Amino acid sequence: MSKVALVTGARQGIGRAISFALAQQGFDVAINCRNEQTALAAREVANECMKHGVDADCFTADVSQFEECAEMVKRVMARWGRIDVLVNNAGITRDGLIARMGEAQFDDVIAANQKSVFNMMRQVVPVMMKQRGGRIINISSVAGVYGNAGQLNYSASKAAIIGMTKSAAKELGARGITVNAVAPGFIETDMTEKLPDKAKAAIIERISLGRTGKPEDVANAVAFLAGDSASYITGQVLCVDGGIVM
Repeated sequence: MSKVALVTGARQGIGRAISFALAQQGFDVAINCRNEQTALAAREVANECMKHGVDADCFTADVSQFEECAEMVKRVMARWGRIDVLVNNAGITRDGLIARMGEAQFDDVIAANQKSVFNMMRQVVPVMMKQRGGRIINISSVAGVYGNAGQLNYSASKAAIIGMTKSAAKELGARGITVNAVAPGFIETDMTEKLPDKAKAAIIERISLGRTGKPEDVANAVAFLAGDSASYITGQVLCVDGGIVM
């Protein structure tokens, strides 16, 4: 029986690359997208995954909403009967300076980035406990490690993910469930390509390797943590940042 991975926010960027990397490792992949408007792209990801000889399907849910997460997990379980790997990747940015940031601007990011991780862990952990094992991999950010000007909301949400990861690892280790975080640096995605060239150049100057990262760099780290070679690793934060100086 194939193992099953559930990846949130998987229709594009890092989530898309993670889905491909796990499919290449032989996982059946449940690809989450937010709604029917984004489902077409998610189904294309599923089709690409199936080219690796695995099963894959698209599951819509707004992971900031507790009940939608519960329903999605039920649908995944009805399809495959198990969830071996959960990758909490879904996230948004709503950047702004503190003095100008609105309450909704803050709350939306916390809900999408942080609360979604709780929502999904709350639904999937009981499944993994019954299976007596599993892997949870939460996508944080170097902004959550170091902070970043203009990203108070985003940095707070990603720092919280690190705290949740370390707490869950201590709680679930005895159940055979590992919980780790991956903290990407400056990765080439739809989020980052909107930045002006001058801003990108300034960031690259602070990266030891002298280049931006690719979604596949993050996906490879996730695939490692999902694999057998990482069975004795839990409660850790793996920075995939090219040696950035924040």
